[in-house]
Amino acid sequence: MAASGRAVVIGASLGGLLAARALVDSFTEVILLDRDAPPAEPVHRRGVPQGRHVHVLLARGRQALECLLPELGAELYRLGATPVDLHGQVHWYNDGHRMRSARSDLTGFGMSRPLLEQAVRQRILALPGVRLVPDCEVTGLLATADGRRVTGVRLAPREGRAATLTADLVVDAGGRASRSPTWLAELGYPAVEQERVEVGVTYVTRRYRREDGQLEDKLGVLSNAMPGRARYGVVAPQEGGRFAVTVAGILGEAPPVDEAGFIRYATSLAAPQVGELVRQAQPLDEPVLMRFPASVRRRYERLSRFPDGLLIFADALCSLNPVYGQGITVAAVQALLLRSLLARGRHRLARRFFRRAARVIDGPWSIAVGTDLRFPGVTGRRTWKVRFVNAYLARLHVAAARDAVLGAAFLRVVNLIDPPARLLGPDVMLRVLLGRRQRPSASSMAR
Repeated sequence: MAASGRAVVIGASLGGLLAARALVDSFTEVILLDRDAPPAEPVHRRGVPQGRHVHVLLARGRQALECLLPELGAELYRLGATPVDLHGQVHWYNDGHRMRSARSDLTGFGMSRPLLEQAVRQRILALPGVRLVPDCEVTGLLATADGRRVTGVRLAPREGRAATLTADLVVDAGGRASRSPTWLAELGYPAVEQERVEVGVTYVTRRYRREDGQLEDKLGVLSNAMPGRARYGVVAPQEGGRFAVTVAGILGEAPPVDEAGFIRYATSLAAPQVGELVRQAQPLDEPVLMRFPASVRRRYERLSRFPDGLLIFADALCSLNPVYGQGITVAAVQALLLRSLLARGRHRLARRFFRRAARVIDGPWSIAVGTDLRFPGVTGRRTWKVRFVNAYLARLHVAAARDAVLGAAFLRVVNLIDPPARLLGPDVMLRVLLGRRQRPSASSMAR
């Protein structure tokens, strides 16, 4: 199908950029609209407040980005990103149990969010027909008189008069603050069903100089939160010879931002390497705090009516608890899906996309929400399946301190390579049951 027409994307952060990549093969013109002006260098920008915190590209996300933008991994490496064997080069502490490490083909990248975003943005804006319009806000949708088709957007530029921009397709990649529910109501559509899981995450990040011998010569640490210790910590490499350290509290527990308090909090984690790093390494900046109130999923696939010419994408469709690091990967997989669907035509595009995107989201949503529901203060339906899976995973983490095969199976799921059901396969379950017969020794947990 030959490219034709104009597509407009609301938001030029990573979700919007990836949506543009999916559209470029089917539309002769793709216009990205953003409130910010893109920086010339990989620096933090106002419109991406989470950009200062740790971002690690999951293995599935790396694969999807390479499909959309071939050789992106080589470009990131040239810019200073660090390839990481996610099983062999990371200290994983799950429920206080240190996973036995092993070499693997699960490769992620450690880098800052601004570096990844700039590399993707430069590649996208170099594609034919793609243009970014900065410093403007979308204030509403244009539509036909009967409201059955969206035909463009209303704009409020930072300077100048209000304007309109027509389009054959509008993609809302405006993130968690998406205004599409309001705009659809204005066109007479029913409210979208929304699932919301209050997690009350507060996280604080500080960067440190990276030197030889730190982290026992590994490249990262992850210590999960668990009932009774609702604290999380992660260390990841970044460009410029840095480690970024993020510590987080759940259900309103806030890590301190003063140096002594930050060190105490990091030292309280199950992973001793985090506290050791922040006590000994040279800090490069001051701690930065951010709050994330809730995971939100909007069920557009369940609407009986939806206008042609409009799609909702990435975080505007589902915003996941950031401590699981799934957002960029889910957006990249959605972009692959959208590109594939457009190659077959635009007829009933929204219905086809929302139905298939829901399947993409199901796995990450079940991982994030199911894990959060372990905490008594998180409200939500604790079905027998949720309770069983959480109890089973607790046993798996004990066994994975000895059994690297179980660690590999778990990491393939959390990296979104395998579906969650893979952990309930008979071969994995047998190893978990056998692993329960003996608790791991101190020596095995130290491997």
